[in-house]
Amino acid sequence: MKDVNHASEVTYTDIKDRHGLEGSQSEVLSNIYQPEINIVIWKRNLSTSLVQAADSILDAQPNLEKWMICSPQDTCATIQQAIGPLHAVEVLSQDIARLVDIFCELFNQERVSLKLSSLDHAMCPRFHVDRVPCRMITTYQGVATQWLPHDVADRSKLGTGNQGKPDELSGLFENASDIKQLNCGDVALLKGEIWDKNQGAGLIHRSPQLPNNLRRLMLTIDFIND
Repeated sequence: MKDVNHASEVTYTDIKDRHGLEGSQSEVLSNIYQPEINIVIWKRNLSTSLVQAADSILDAQPNLEKWMICSPQDTCATIQQAIGPLHAVEVLSQDIARLVDIFCELFNQERVSLKLSSLDHAMCPRFHVDRVPCRMITTYQGVATQWLPHDVADRSKLGTGNQGKPDELSGLFENASDIKQLNCGDVALLKGEIWDKNQGAGLIHRSPQLPNNLRRLMLTIDFIND
């Protein structure tokens, strides 16, 4: 198993070369340890049972927002206790348990911080970077996270650098086509600003705007101490 601190053992690559990587198998996620990579995307299609489970949970709990601490061994029980003994929750919790296991194995963690949310608005509507080592995200229902490749972004326009202008007018990027977007079901690892030797290269991303009357079911997995 790997440890997040092992990132210091690899050869440093100039931050201007940061880019993303995607693949159709979960094993692609281990590439997050490559110093030039700041997002890895496991491209996957959700099963019919998972889609139906997400729909059922959104119908039953449209304002769902749960934070949990769990290990790979108790993820299912923790989620079912927090949300309820619904069949849909059991189906969803089994998939989340697999993601927790992958995250813990990849970063040599025993437990993680997990957040499962139903959203009817953009939670973080402005492009930003996270002050974390790395975060796993996936969307089970609705439109998924948007992100900017490192080489098309003017990072001086993040935060107060936008001078109050919207992202599209601030100069952060030149063209709307520069914006990339995950698909529903994709599992992504977003390298943050406090990953070793990644300051100034954390992945730039934002929550998408949601069409009227549509909701989003989103999962994030984080290190407990961040």
